Amino acid sequence: MAFLEDICEAWKVRSKSAKETFRLGKKMGELLPRGSVIALCGELGSGKTLLAKGIARGMQVANEGEVTSPSFTLVNEYQGRCKIYHVDLYRLQNAQQIEDLGWEEMFFGSGVTLIEWPEKVLHLLPEDRIEVFLEWVGEEERDLEFQSKGKMGKELILRLREKWMKGE
Repeated sequence: MAFLEDICEAWKVRSKSAKETFRLGKKMGELLPRGSVIALCGELGSGKTLLAKGIARGMQVANEGEVTSPSFTLVNEYQGRCKIYHVDLYRLQNAQQIEDLGWEEMFFGSGVTLIEWPEKVLHLLPEDRIEVFLEWVGEEERDLEFQSKGKMGKELILRLREKWMKGE
């Protein structure tokens, strides 16, 4: 188990294109178990929604084109192999707004929750989650750092890393 702790608390990878970012999200979505919470962190335009589209595709959402940033509605729901909650807190005025939306079901239920701008509700997030930090490097390039918060996250990051390195 030391191997998991040493290598997979965090993994950083450079995406060379939007297509590659989508593909990385797809691979992640193929691995995510029910109950997963993924916090997507990064500036506007860093690729959070694109990664979410890839995750949705990997979770068998038939048309990833229907996956859009829920900036004005706060939450979009998609049906894949399980329910996916896509939460965008950019316009969140206060934590009460997310509490009014039934955050317990989203953050602790049997679906998968993708949260953009999670820093606004860190106190509500489950301890066992994955945080993905997306950072601009160039016109098309992004650095993505996957950080585990809890046991599930460590195991998933290890599997994602292996899958990506093998080109699967």
